[in-house]
Amino acid sequence: MRLTKSTIQILSNFASINSNIVIDQGNTIRTISEAKNILAKATVEETFDSEFGVYDLNEFLGVLKLVDNPNLNFQDDFVIISDESGLTNIKYFFSDTEMLTKAGKDVRMPEGDVKLDLSEDILQKLRSAAGALGHSEMLIQGIDNGLAKVTVTTSDNSTANTFSIEIPATSDVHTYKFVYNINNLKMLSGDYEVEISSKLISKLTNKLNGLQYWIALEKSSTYGE
Repeated sequence: MRLTKSTIQILSNFASINSNIVIDQGNTIRTISEAKNILAKATVEETFDSEFGVYDLNEFLGVLKLVDNPNLNFQDDFVIISDESGLTNIKYFFSDTEMLTKAGKDVRMPEGDVKLDLSEDILQKLRSAAGALGHSEMLIQGIDNGLAKVTVTTSDNSTANTFSIEIPATSDVHTYKFVYNINNLKMLSGDYEVEISSKLISKLTNKLNGLQYWIALEKSSTYGE
C-alpha cells in the first residue's frame, strides 16, 4: 500500500491534534485531542485491513520520508516500509491501542443554531491577527441584517486591541456570542461550512474533501441572551 499525498497531509494535521493515533479497519481515520475538545474525521482513499496504533505520529511520518515513494506492507504487529527497489526496508512496530487515545464514535451533533462559512482566506487572517495581537480567543457574535461578527480578542479585557470581520450567517436569533480558543482551530487549510450549537459544540466541514472537525466552545459562550 502507498499512502496518497492527501492522506499524508491529513495524518500530519491530525498529529497537531494528538501525537498518537489509533487507525481503525476500513477507510475512515479519526483522532481526538487529549482534552476531548477536538474530534476530527476523514475518509481516505486507502482501506486498512486491520486496526493498528502509532504512539508518535510525527515520528511515523518522518520515517516515511526516509525512503522514496514508500510502500507499506502491514503485518500483525508492525509494518515494513520499503522503497521501489525493495533494497531499503524499515520495520516499524505498532503500539498497543489500549495505551493510546482512541477517538471512538462521532459526536452526536445537535441541530446547529448558527450556520456560516469560513473561507481559507478569512481563517488565515484570523490566525495572523491572533499572532500579531497576542490573543487566544475568537468570538462569533450575532448582529442585525443576517451577519455575524468574527473577532479576535481577549474577552475579559475591555481595552484589548481587536480584529473583526463581518460575514453572512444564518440564525433564528442575533443575540449570541460563541467563544473559541483559537488554539483549538487546528483544521487543515481550506474553506469550511460551520454549524454552531448552543450546546457548546460546533462542526466544521471542509468543502473540498469532506474532512470534519467537532470543536468544543468555551463555557463563556451565550445564545439568546
